[in-house]
Amino acid sequence: MLPANEGPSVVALGGGHGLYASLSALRRVTSELTAVVTVADDGGSSGRLRRELGVLPPGDLRMALAALCGDDEWGRTWSKVVQHRFRSEGELHGHAVGNLLIVALWELLDDPVAALDWVGRLLGAHGRVLPMASVPLDIVAEVELDGEVTIVRGQVACAVTPGRVRAISLVPPDPPASPEAIEAVHAADWVVFGPGSWFTSVLPHLKVPRLAEALHTTRAKRLVALNLAPQPGETDGFSPQKHLEVLRQHAPGLAIDVVLADTRVVDDREELEKATVALGGRLVTADVAMADGSPRHDTQRLASVLDEIFHEKR
Repeated sequence: MLPANEGPSVVALGGGHGLYASLSALRRVTSELTAVVTVADDGGSSGRLRRELGVLPPGDLRMALAALCGDDEWGRTWSKVVQHRFRSEGELHGHAVGNLLIVALWELLDDPVAALDWVGRLLGAHGRVLPMASVPLDIVAEVELDGEVTIVRGQVACAVTPGRVRAISLVPPDPPASPEAIEAVHAADWVVFGPGSWFTSVLPHLKVPRLAEALHTTRAKRLVALNLAPQPGETDGFSPQKHLEVLRQHAPGLAIDVVLADTRVVDDREELEKATVALGGRLVTADVAMADGSPRHDTQRLASVLDEIFHEKR
């Protein structure tokens, strides 16, 4: 892998644990790294702060910042601090320290991006974290169960729905995209989609009109990192190729250059190849999961494979 002060300019899209995994790997192969994070969470600490203060939900932004912390004592310590959750019988119960820190800076600076940059400097983050939109969003999902289609609103509700999610939209339908996110996408060498909760972390970026336009028109190459397992509630029964078909349905005309899949999750390579080619890309399979068989990415393995892809001569 390259020294930390080199590497392509990369924008990673997503939220939650999936984005945490990709950022943990990407920061090892480039210093020019920007995370563009979903802002639709309505559960837990983030949901409480969003409802009480009217702010962007900070949780996925906090996780992205924690993922960008270094491997030295400073980075490890601050990563633990911002991820720490209070345990009490009072109102602080369940709140993450990092969420409160981010919201405090939002109130003091009245500038969400500047506040996130300040937190990043405190943590020594190896990259920048940006919200995908300037206002909090709600995800609205079409859910099919026993032949009936219902509408479900809210990220938490979408994630735990007993039916199969068919499509999503956002409320408001034309939210203001973060200008800094659009700029980063246009300046990137690579844009990375996933891994992550497909309908609530990855696809929402493509439903913000100006951000979607940037993702379609950027000169950057585009890579999709597929999940290691279906997301319970959201994508139960989805094959790897089904994830790509859903991506194509939500973003017609979006060209993908590379699809990365773990070797063990590919049950029908021919069908996955077809789905990849339909998006204009090529399929790369590699061992990027933990050796213990759990559905978690191995940071070093994923970093090594991404580094090879970014620097292939084609």
